[in-house]
Amino acid sequence: MNLPECFSCTGGNYERRQFLRVGGLTFLGITLSDYFRLADTMAATGTGARKKAESVILIWLSGGPPHMDMWDPKPNSNFKPISTNVAGIQISETLPRVARHMDKLSIIRSMHSEEGNHPEGTYYGMTGHRPSPAFRFPSLGSIVSRELGGRNNIPPYVVTPPLSYGHSYMAGNMGPQYNPMIVPDPSKEDFKIPDLTLPKSLSAELLQDRQSFLKVVDHHYRQQEEFARFSKMDTYQEQALRMILSPNVKKAFDLSAEPDGVREAYGKTRFGQSVLLARRLVEAGCRFVTAEGFNHSEWDIHFDNDKKLSENLAPRFDQALSMLLTELEERGLLETTVVMAMGEFGRTPKINARAGRDHWAHCWSMVLGGGGIKGGQIVGASDERAAYVAERQVTIGDLFATVYKALGVDWTKTYTGLDGRPLYIANSIGDKQGHPVHELV
Repeated sequence: MNLPECFSCTGGNYERRQFLRVGGLTFLGITLSDYFRLADTMAATGTGARKKAESVILIWLSGGPPHMDMWDPKPNSNFKPISTNVAGIQISETLPRVARHMDKLSIIRSMHSEEGNHPEGTYYGMTGHRPSPAFRFPSLGSIVSRELGGRNNIPPYVVTPPLSYGHSYMAGNMGPQYNPMIVPDPSKEDFKIPDLTLPKSLSAELLQDRQSFLKVVDHHYRQQEEFARFSKMDTYQEQALRMILSPNVKKAFDLSAEPDGVREAYGKTRFGQSVLLARRLVEAGCRFVTAEGFNHSEWDIHFDNDKKLSENLAPRFDQALSMLLTELEERGLLETTVVMAMGEFGRTPKINARAGRDHWAHCWSMVLGGGGIKGGQIVGASDERAAYVAERQVTIGDLFATVYKALGVDWTKTYTGLDGRPLYIANSIGDKQGHPVHELV
């Protein structure tokens, strides 16, 4: 029998747990029991600040949105700036609905990152590290899941739907038990998490009877194998079983329970329904949800930038984000939920020969709010063309540190790499410690 510390293989107990798998967890080879195995060690440590946030929704705009045509209006954009509900703050006319919620969001206009290609940029944006052949760094969602642990039998980290450059969102060398649960496209008519529903031939009562039988088997097995922590395995299995049988979990993933008017308000698109599902999941207890929804690199607008943005991309984003902020506030969840919207980088200040914008990591924008983060703020500034940082550079490590501080997680914490080197969970440029954006938290 393998030692309990080897969480991906547990000897003879492995076969009995094959059915305790959910959705994308099956694809990743992670059982529900793995989620709970270290639940008693997933404790958040604070820095003295009062904990405000309890969960995070990351809206990921795969491909890199054009910041000067959205959050940082400039003369080199063909879109006009419009006023928001915060005096002195203007954004692009492409986002008229979000403009009415700017008091809930803050814009960082001086983001700077080091990778200008999609795979590397996505990895960098999700981990704070450049890709390395020697080490797989954990994603922000995986770290939050580890630090805060789960609630209400809900998986602590969920990604919806399947996404671009999926390895960027994983736990890497931190361990597969912190990988996300990946769910399919929630806009599909037949959307459901198959393994949350028992087979027709297996009732809840019969399953519980089988669990009773396994306890008898385990009783005799333990007489032969007396590991100190073996007795805890049934606890983790019971948690996994409760998740499968829990009405709360099934309800969280059941979009059909939403009024049709609400689903329409988010947009009955892959993206809109992903954002709606994210709201349902954090309401049920999920710690971190990444809602992508857009197709692979759909924001990678190398041609027809203005047409694609104004007719397709911006309206879907504007609709879903504004509805999310409205519902979070109405349900009393905005104070405990950090909301972020970003891509892996921005777009070039110059329109190319195909009327598009290319990759640009030197200076770009993102928005965040909720969870105690101050809204109605502008952090940093770009130059006259939104090409380079003119004031107050902010890195991915600084962004991560801000989120951790809002969650009550010690943002100065390090994990140990394979070579024994400490790795910052808020890693900034040059492998230095990132720092919270003090204007926001």
